[in-house]
Amino acid sequence: MDNPKISGLLFFLGGSLVLMGIITAEAMYPPGYTTFKNEISDLGSTKPPDILIYQPSASIFNGTFVLAGMIVLVATYFQHQYFRKLIFTLPVSLFGIGLMGIGIFPGNVSPYHGMSSMLTLLCGGLSPILAFSIVPAPFRYIGIAFGLVALATWFMAIFSPAVLFSSIGMGGTERWIAYPIMLWLVGFGGYLMDDKNSKT
Repeated sequence: MDNPKISGLLFFLGGSLVLMGIITAEAMYPPGYTTFKNEISDLGSTKPPDILIYQPSASIFNGTFVLAGMIVLVATYFQHQYFRKLIFTLPVSLFGIGLMGIGIFPGNVSPYHGMSSMLTLLCGGLSPILAFSIVPAPFRYIGIAFGLVALATWFMAIFSPAVLFSSIGMGGTERWIAYPIMLWLVGFGGYLMDDKNSKT
């Protein structure tokens, strides 16, 4: 396989791993966890002062994010060998580092977990937008739309949280940021694995 196909396979696996890891950790978490009130990262550990760590959900969640972050970093290396676009490579690399940080520093590890989460969500939201430099339409516009949804939700959560938290909760808000990024990552991986899309 050439570099685009390798990176595409890895991006596809990384995004899929995060989504399936979250679903699995949620399914194995004790009753009471809801996508309305609970953050995604609660699956690894809740934040101080009320620290709750439930196994095997915590190990599944944290291990998944560390592995996915490593996969994204390797995928980023291979795509950069081909496209040579730092405007895209840099945010995706930071996104991968952030994913690893979420797993290495669960919610009970302050302030590093918060820093990792912010890095992941912000750079993850920027990555689909900045991919305009290496992908053509119509996928280019899908990426821009997904990135804008993630970033707009992130900014609203920071500057006007009451609007979102009252309607879809903290958990729903976080998922409206994270899931568009992961769905785009899976789609981007599939795009790169297609022979016709090796050259843009």
